[in-house]
Amino acid sequence: MTDPQLRRRIRAAVGVAAALLLLPVAPAPASAAAATGSVTTTVQDAGTGEPARACVSLVPLDRERLARVSIGESQLGSVGGCTDDRGGIEVTGVEPGRYRLFAQPYEAARYGRQWVGGQGGTGERHRAWVVTVGAGATTAAPPVRLDPPGRISGVVTDAASGRPVPGVHVAVVPFVPHPKYSPDTPITDDTGRYSITGLGPYDWALRFSGTGIATQWSGGVGAALLARTVRVRPGGTATLHQALRSPTTVGGAIRADELAAYSTVVAFDALTGDVVGAVDVGTSYGLPMLPGQLVKLRCDCSYGPGRWYPAGDRFTDGNLVWVGRAPVVADFDLTAGTGG
Repeated sequence: MTDPQLRRRIRAAVGVAAALLLLPVAPAPASAAAATGSVTTTVQDAGTGEPARACVSLVPLDRERLARVSIGESQLGSVGGCTDDRGGIEVTGVEPGRYRLFAQPYEAARYGRQWVGGQGGTGERHRAWVVTVGAGATTAAPPVRLDPPGRISGVVTDAASGRPVPGVHVAVVPFVPHPKYSPDTPITDDTGRYSITGLGPYDWALRFSGTGIATQWSGGVGAALLARTVRVRPGGTATLHQALRSPTTVGGAIRADELAAYSTVVAFDALTGDVVGAVDVGTSYGLPMLPGQLVKLRCDCSYGPGRWYPAGDRFTDGNLVWVGRAPVVADFDLTAGTGG
């Protein structure tokens, strides 16, 4: 993708983000918030129709709920379930709202992961079937049809120097890294090579992240919707090389009465709620981020709920931060008496 094409796509995405962010958000009544619903589905072999085994996560569309992700977690929501002996799943205690389903098979060598579509699997979240859950209601989701898996391999390099980049995490779902425990994702070796397995035979975008680099999706973009995808074939290996673009630093001071043992600043896409960066912090932080993004920042830095920049309680309270080519300063004051 050429730079002019990339700039046009970024401007288009930012325009959509700005329009959506201006829409009013009506709070749910307290009685509705207290009630929950349930979701049922079945899992089957796509070829034979026989029952199969998998676990399914319900991933919310709502940005506030999607952003309920903390250190060491993947951004797959907080509810889900696994199949019984007949391939059936019932997920209870689901907050009313809209969800997409992500399926992870028991037999990774036989079946690939997928976002659940209306007529089969897909590798792109925005193409997955949307399930609407009502309070006190049971909603039937489309059946999960599992296909044989394939893999994607490639080499990650630095776009400026062309040198291979080791230690890069390659994933299909955003996550917040833990400073002590590595996430369960492939990591590039000393030659920049990686291989990610167990993917259903669909079009997939990959997410690249790691210490000192700007988190970015395949094609060198900040949003999954803009990412370049690659087609996975059953039993085959697709190739996707990635040249990592240089970061802009978003950073500042952190004032807190007491910092938590593991303190993190997390950046979220202001339009989608996706995690687009995270960094361990002390009394200050410096988060490498891809230029051309509109984000919201949360400091999970004290022994309590995270605070949205500059000191908000909710995703909607956080200030919009534009990440351009110049460094960005965003200070957090979480001390008593400032809303912290």
